[in-house]
Amino acid sequence: MIDWRRKGEWLELTAAREPSDMKDAEALLPECFKGKWFAKWHRSGGIEWKGTRIRLRLFPEEPLHYMSDWAEVEVLFEDDFCLVANKPSGMKVHPTQEGERGTLQQAVQWHLEGSGQTCRARHIHRLDEDTTGPVLFAKNEWSQTRLDAFMRDKRIGRHYVALVQGRPANAEGIVDAPIGRDRHHATRRRVSRTGEPAVTRYQVIERYRSAALLRLMLETGRTHQIRVHMSYLGHPLIGDTLYGGEARGVERQALHGEKLLFPHPLTEESIEVGAPWPSDFAGLSERLKK
Repeated sequence: MIDWRRKGEWLELTAAREPSDMKDAEALLPECFKGKWFAKWHRSGGIEWKGTRIRLRLFPEEPLHYMSDWAEVEVLFEDDFCLVANKPSGMKVHPTQEGERGTLQQAVQWHLEGSGQTCRARHIHRLDEDTTGPVLFAKNEWSQTRLDAFMRDKRIGRHYVALVQGRPANAEGIVDAPIGRDRHHATRRRVSRTGEPAVTRYQVIERYRSAALLRLMLETGRTHQIRVHMSYLGHPLIGDTLYGGEARGVERQALHGEKLLFPHPLTEESIEVGAPWPSDFAGLSERLKK
């Protein structure tokens, strides 16, 4: 249990005793603040103490990297360290070229500025432009480094739901098939022996007459991974015309990020954030039931 509080730009921690010098101050801190981070704060004057209270400049005011955009954004979770926003369909997570506007990152930045926060939004993972669901952002450089490490160590869980064509024979399964670029198409990916490792777990939640509702968990994060793997199984996502899916009255692939699980960057407490089904996904599910 870490005893902490925020004081403006500073994170204040309560140590077991008063430090005798700078080296002793580092020894008294939790492991996540030691090493290069402690050295950086030491060089920049970002560490101080009084009695048993040690302060680290963890929340400095930051220049913006992207212009913010005035846009509605549904915030599903937020504290001093991170934020989870619900991404709608048709919106990119971040700009991919100079001058691009209308992304989730810019909308989150607007939210931060509007609430008086002088920090920069940093996305930790991505969703396809037409996929909906929760996206995790860090609100300072230290938190970003921690969450990036959790992502590499597969400690961040991403659970999706999808509506697919046909009725999978097995109630659950694992697709372990490497994914690479399709040399015949600029944006499409395909299962390829020379591709990068990709693993998707799936579970059938409900079967309809000619479709099924699946829950999927990613063990890797390749571009279009769920879409490629479901098409590879012979059950492309409904609406995913790029990978063989039929439109069936929906204008995008029927894929939604239903839940995000991650350790808190400071306390490592397990945080679970759910995102409600969007109206087009829920409507398609109801039509398939009938």
